Amino acid sequence: MLDPGAVRIVERLRAEGYQALLAGGCVRDWLMGRPPHDWDVATDADPAAVARLFPRTYAVGERFGVTVVLLGGGRYEVARFRSDGPYPDGRHPATVDPADPRADAARRDFTINGMFLDPGTGEVIDHVGGRDDLQRRLIRTIGDPEQRFAEDHLRLLRAVRFAARLGFGLEPGTKAAIRAGAEAIASVSPERVGRELTLILTEGGASTGLQLLLETGLLGQVLPEVAAMVDVPQPPEHHPEGELWRHVQLVFEHLSRPGPRLAWAALLHDVGKPRTLTVTDRIRFHNHDQVGAVMAEGICRRLRMANQDTQRIRDLVAQHMRLRHVREMRPGKLKRLLREPWFPELLELHRADCLASHGQLDLYDFCCRQLADAGVQGLRPVRLLTGDDLIALGWEAGPKLGRALEALEDEQLEGRISTREEAERFVDRFRRPVP
Repeated sequence: MLDPGAVRIVERLRAEGYQALLAGGCVRDWLMGRPPHDWDVATDADPAAVARLFPRTYAVGERFGVTVVLLGGGRYEVARFRSDGPYPDGRHPATVDPADPRADAARRDFTINGMFLDPGTGEVIDHVGGRDDLQRRLIRTIGDPEQRFAEDHLRLLRAVRFAARLGFGLEPGTKAAIRAGAEAIASVSPERVGRELTLILTEGGASTGLQLLLETGLLGQVLPEVAAMVDVPQPPEHHPEGELWRHVQLVFEHLSRPGPRLAWAALLHDVGKPRTLTVTDRIRFHNHDQVGAVMAEGICRRLRMANQDTQRIRDLVAQHMRLRHVREMRPGKLKRLLREPWFPELLELHRADCLASHGQLDLYDFCCRQLADAGVQGLRPVRLLTGDDLIALGWEAGPKLGRALEALEDEQLEGRISTREEAERFVDRFRRPVP
């Protein structure tokens, strides 16, 4: 079904004598029967004309003739048909000129993104062979691939992202051009690279995307620490799947559309293994979780991720081996672990990690039962005494008070104390001098 707001915009522009068509990714997704993320309109109307015709608009790229129209609850980009001049900086065209639909299609990135749709008749206007490539399930640049990638080096990663998300292959000439130009990705800002990698990891087909990044040489350029996982052996008694790189790919095959933090943690959870590999009587990776946590933080900072995301990814990598010991933990320690804000992601990472190796989910099932049995109240019982209560009882603020409250909470979590009177008797021992 076509988006009513996008259709209304096209109809309004045409009523004023302008050309207007649905354009780009929404046409691709509509032809594939996938719900489009965005609905874009291409027209020969300039931004000033678009602003006159619609009461709620704002410019997002006046130089490129792009206006956002707010209509109902939707947000639509309306762009003037254009042709682009040379791209001297590998990102922006030096000149932009009004053009017709054919020229506009010719300056776009991939054939499957270069089609237009007339919403009135349902006719697909395809000047670049996009429908054929949809049928062939191929990602192919429009025109010369080396020129397309030279215009915007981020397209090197975008080609991989579209192939992974759609389950398509890379057309041989396009793939060869990516391999030949992979080093150019270094000219793209870390933020743009990081965002594109996050989409590869979260939009679906991440395992395929990772393999394409490796085959095209892009992985070694943007994530050399991850590329170092290739051909790293693992102990067969725990990892029948074999080498580390295959394990990482399998982890993603057992995750369903992870969020960005979980996806990056899945990619980097074993990133410390190549640096900690020792082979004696068997294969070992001593402290790979802690080494990997430091490396993961460095990668996130290099890609200029938000501090909160960086810290969460580091925590997940640092803690990903911790569930090995949950059966031996005291009840209080276990409940503190279960209530950590990152525990749901850690548990899902553990599940995928196990399924990608030995396949045993007994610890995962144990944690799920503990969560269900404890409930919210069991994990975070109402405090029987607070710091203010202790001060009112004559305590002085300081480390001793904090230790008493923490020990009291352990007693609550382990079910040994349940009343205020019991709590007061328990903490009183912290005030007595040791004989």
